[in-house]
Amino acid sequence: MTGMDRCPTTEPPGGYRLLVAVIGPFACGYFLSYLLRNVNAVISPELVTAFQLDASDLGLLTSAYFLTFALFQPLLGVLLDRFGPRRVEGVLLLVAAVGSLLFAWSDNTALLIAGRALIGLGVSACLMAGFQANALWFAPQRLAGLNGWVLAGGGVGVVCSTAPVEWALLWIDWRMLFTLFAAAFAATSALIFVLVPERREPPSHATVSDQFKGFWEIGKNREFWRIAPLSMLSQSTFMALQGLWAASWMRDVGGQTRGEIAHHLLLAAFGMVAGHMTMGNLASRLERAGIAPSYAVGVGVGVAILVHASLAVGYLGMQPVIWFLFGFLGTAGVVNYAILSQSFPVSMAGRAITALNLLVFVSSFLVQWGIGIAINFYPTGGGSYAPKGYTVAFGICVVLQVAALFSFFHRIPVLPMTSLPEKEQP
Repeated sequence: MTGMDRCPTTEPPGGYRLLVAVIGPFACGYFLSYLLRNVNAVISPELVTAFQLDASDLGLLTSAYFLTFALFQPLLGVLLDRFGPRRVEGVLLLVAAVGSLLFAWSDNTALLIAGRALIGLGVSACLMAGFQANALWFAPQRLAGLNGWVLAGGGVGVVCSTAPVEWALLWIDWRMLFTLFAAAFAATSALIFVLVPERREPPSHATVSDQFKGFWEIGKNREFWRIAPLSMLSQSTFMALQGLWAASWMRDVGGQTRGEIAHHLLLAAFGMVAGHMTMGNLASRLERAGIAPSYAVGVGVGVAILVHASLAVGYLGMQPVIWFLFGFLGTAGVVNYAILSQSFPVSMAGRAITALNLLVFVSSFLVQWGIGIAINFYPTGGGSYAPKGYTVAFGICVVLQVAALFSFFHRIPVLPMTSLPEKEQP
């Protein structure tokens, strides 16, 4: 290996300039990723009118983002290891820009779905690339805090996908909005190529075959399958509702205006940001107290299921509180990623997280589309649907989550999971 292999191809800045150069562009990318994930919740009335979509069509359209995002995860790990986050993320954001343009100027549903799918593919590396870039350039003891800044970018994206999008639609139409999104993706790609220094580690020579061999070992791990079902169902239900069906519920069941819907989605977004800031710290405190962090996940998801159940039965009281709790508790399942990474050797932890991410996003595709199929059986005309449709669709999600939660609690280890590997060492 030559000395050139070990050196960055660009001279890295120092101090705060390095923080800005590495974290800033990737946080912008994750901001756009989350903004585009949830924006259909606000613009869905325009899409329904323009393309005569029913609930099933709308669910398939919006969930196409999740499908391409998920299916690309195994290959993404290989690409990040081989080419580094700068080049992979920079190129993929250009794919998202193309998808946004295709979405903006589609004249039929098929092209609309294709554009949405390209957006999902283009943003599939936003979070993982940011995490890997931080790991390349900063000391391990700083990563938790620095990764939080990348996550904060996503939180701001959630906030901006609600009332700010509604306000923007007062001045421009949805087609121009997505044209601006395309420009933002291209600009962020340029920022990454210009500001982010090149990786300073030699490229990995892992192959796609090696990657899938690792997935096979992960698939045989009992701890993975203790965690996966609850993560899949809780996160997919949360993302399906947050990204589309919560707004439809507010309109058809709650009788809310577009302004009220945007306000409640904004509260849910603030709740999500607060949840990200709270849940991980709570799990860490429990772990230091000798309590398995899985209990924080289980209790958080359990209360989240109660919130989902209240929506299923059409409860209309305390709507601001309900929607803030919806966002806050929707983050509980994310802690499972940290728990899972501690259950595998360091060499496999990344693939374990990628495997879980794949299952979560495939589930999100199925749940978001499936809710649309169920609701579609109860039309009332004018693009609206009867409350009974939401009761059936959301009720199925609640029942499945309860079953997964029971299995999760039944198999929680007595000792904190982080201590298990230490006990096994000679």
